[in-house]
Amino acid sequence: MPDRYEIKVKVVSQKGTCGAGHKVGDEWTITGKTPEGICLSAFNAMFPSVRTLMFGGAFPWSKDKDISTLACPDAENPVVFEVRRIRGK
Repeated sequence: MPDRYEIKVKVVSQKGTCGAGHKVGDEWTITGKTPEGICLSAFNAMFPSVRTLMFGGAFPWSKDKDISTLACPDAENPVVFEVRRIRGK
């Protein structure tokens, strides 16, 4: 099995009213299971980034190859998440 990195997800921006109640500063750790308390629509949107970073991949447009930033699918009340690969664990 390839190396698997721990992933930290953090809310870095939130506008309007989040239906799941997410707010700036909320954090989750992902080690292989969907973290408790995270909105499933948001998790679905971030899942490709989580898998890519978890298994050592990167996005060519990212300045920091350990970070991906993305928004939930609610365009009227967007929550922006930072998905970060944790190295050295």
